[in-house]
Amino acid sequence: MSHSTYNRLWTDAQMKLKSLLAQEIPAQRPRPEKDRVVFFQRLAVLYVRYLQIFRQLEEAYDQVVHPQKRRLIREVLDGIMGRVVELKNEMVEKEFSEYHYMDDVLQDLKLTPEDIEIPIPRYFLSERSVVLRDRRKMLSNILNHMEVVEKPRPVGVRALTLEEAVRNIQVAERARQGRLRAQFMRDIQRQRGAGDQDVGAAAVNTAAIHIQKVWKGYMQRKKTKREREEEMIFLGMAMEPGHTQPGPARVSAQTHEARRRAKQEEYETDYQKSLVAITEKLRELEGPNMRETMKDQIRQWFIECRDATGAFPDYPDEEEGGSAVIFTEKTPQQLMEELAAKNEDANKNPKGKEEKKDKGKKDKGTGGEEEEEAGLKMLPSSFLGDLEVGQKTFTEVWQNRLESTNFNQRHETELIKEEKRKEIEVEIRLQVDELMRQELATWKLAVDKDKGAKAKGGAKKKKGTKSGKKKKKDKDLTADRSIESLYQELVEQGLLKPAEHVKLQDYVGDYSYLGTTLRQTDIEPMPSLSDVRQVVALYAVLPLGSQVVHEKAPLVKAILLAGPAGVGKKMLVHAICQETGANLFDLSPMNLAGKYPGKSGLSMMLHLVFKVARLLQPSVVWIGDAEKMFYKKVPKEDKELDPKRLKKDLPKILKSLKGEDRVLVVGTTQDPFNVDLKSLCKVYNKIILIPRPDYASRYIMWRELIKKNGGEVTAALDLSSLAKISDGYTQGHMVKVVKSILTERRVQQLPKRPLSAAEFVAPLAKIDPVFQDEEEALKNWYAKTPLGKKRAKAASGIEADEEPPTKGGKNALKKGK
Repeated sequence: MSHSTYNRLWTDAQMKLKSLLAQEIPAQRPRPEKDRVVFFQRLAVLYVRYLQIFRQLEEAYDQVVHPQKRRLIREVLDGIMGRVVELKNEMVEKEFSEYHYMDDVLQDLKLTPEDIEIPIPRYFLSERSVVLRDRRKMLSNILNHMEVVEKPRPVGVRALTLEEAVRNIQVAERARQGRLRAQFMRDIQRQRGAGDQDVGAAAVNTAAIHIQKVWKGYMQRKKTKREREEEMIFLGMAMEPGHTQPGPARVSAQTHEARRRAKQEEYETDYQKSLVAITEKLRELEGPNMRETMKDQIRQWFIECRDATGAFPDYPDEEEGGSAVIFTEKTPQQLMEELAAKNEDANKNPKGKEEKKDKGKKDKGTGGEEEEEAGLKMLPSSFLGDLEVGQKTFTEVWQNRLESTNFNQRHETELIKEEKRKEIEVEIRLQVDELMRQELATWKLAVDKDKGAKAKGGAKKKKGTKSGKKKKKDKDLTADRSIESLYQELVEQGLLKPAEHVKLQDYVGDYSYLGTTLRQTDIEPMPSLSDVRQVVALYAVLPLGSQVVHEKAPLVKAILLAGPAGVGKKMLVHAICQETGANLFDLSPMNLAGKYPGKSGLSMMLHLVFKVARLLQPSVVWIGDAEKMFYKKVPKEDKELDPKRLKKDLPKILKSLKGEDRVLVVGTTQDPFNVDLKSLCKVYNKIILIPRPDYASRYIMWRELIKKNGGEVTAALDLSSLAKISDGYTQGHMVKVVKSILTERRVQQLPKRPLSAAEFVAPLAKIDPVFQDEEEALKNWYAKTPLGKKRAKAASGIEADEEPPTKGGKNALKKGK
């Protein structure tokens, strides 16, 4: 697509954002909403509309080549991502659930589930491609040096079991008997053929007819099959074979997109060079004039103040803004009064604080004259101000800008000059302030006749700053070591591992189309895999990928993924690392066994891991079998692992993580029942329950897995029946079954013998599914978590913020009954 296409896409997104900001920042304060359902509906509509803008801006940022436009788009894009995360957090607090169902909103807005899929910005990886490439190279070099790469095992080394040996002998014996029988039958046929040498014309005709019948039947069946396929394509019930591969237009579009990304790098390099050149030129040409103009204006201000007040003024300090305060639209008298008032306020600051406190206490005690109206309100946002600034910049600079002469979309020189003039002016102002302070002091000495005034009018005594108690900094145990050596040690110890090459979109699953309907009938639906994918993208991928989002959005330090074995918890951890280019640290109890023993060893290990994680952020710290850390009583088989080693130190380290540290702790568990739930919830502030896949997700998954492993989905394969009979089986079970069926030999037979659903039944029957009891146990466990309790209270009609009744109240209720 052309430059104008992406410019229109950007403009359209900005217009939508303008209408949203007018709705979110109204002229009058909106009244609180008392109906929780109506309030959530309002949040859901805002969430969906912001997501639409998010998708448009992400595409525009990926393809726009103008360097100055890309900077503004990036600022707005980060703000939109942060606002989406904020709205998600607010929906969780208002609905008391990590999963939300917005099928009614989609229907009202005429959208599809794909329209609310969370897009992963491509700049997360593209702008760090060089760093990631070097890091992968360093990691592979360390692994190769350690000879971690497994060599292929020699064939035939493994000893056979008795059953396998008997089976091999039986196969060989049957093959020998089959060969003997085939030889015997060939001899009989040869003897019969020798007696039937004289064949008549009738026999030849009969043979020809048989051949014709077979051939015509074969051709007719082939023709009928082709006509049926053409009819299905015509009716729109099947796809043309050529569409399975990207067409020429799509290939051309992909090539064009790659060419635009290459132009982005070229134009960015040119832009950086122009910044340096234009700044130096402005400093050289306009700097002296700026300096002299400022000096003249400040001298004029000295004289005006002298005429108005009878004395020269005190020069404003740098903290007050320096000479920038002088050029406000105020008279010298007003400016002097304002500066004097500021000094008085500074002297009376402690008293003012006490008065404010007392006033606050009085207001709280009396309830205030204006009581706030009860109801639900939108939480304050950290991103609406940034979005408003970005919208204003777009309107003032880019919306009506004529770019007919800038066909190639290179940088605008005039915009660079406007921006750099301000920077140079600030730089020169600091230099001028130093000179003019000295000049003012000279003027005062020359004018003041009284020598005693020198002491009064001299330099102001600066108030000594009270030295508060300094916080004790954590001691750096590896201050004398380089980051490369720490990185190498963690790799050699197996604590830092390469992430598997999977993407978040590989975690396939369909949307939940009946979630709202079920909740309206007081039935809590199980989330679909699409919901799980979106939650992981919002809580993990977007904050780790964007520094702005991580610093300003509600901070999530640790996530717990809970679900049965095989639902893809480990895959999601690797997908988070791949989407954001994060390092993967493995602190699972099984992986820590025998490493860094003792209390000092544990301190050193955690110091190494989190120091490298902070310095090479973003980073993911994975804790497999996270429930073992919080066992009430450690089982005998796990005592050697010492799974509770991290229980005391990990919460302390999590407290030390700040908004600027893009480090996320991800725990996975499949058996969280026998744990200290209170301690677990203190560490993991977000608990995501992952269910077994539903029918729609299983249908999609069977199709994708078969295609991925070299199979073909034809009319002979009844995917609907296969998805139905695989109820209770997880993604891991399905992957195992597909790989066992689609061997190399079976893939070669597909043209003659297509796949059928019956082939998958026998391997599935050998695997135990996730029974309903196990899933119910997980749901009951989740209901005991803080968010689960709030959800249960809300479902029973009790507000989650209300305190539970006392024991006496409960007894009174029982007696009343």
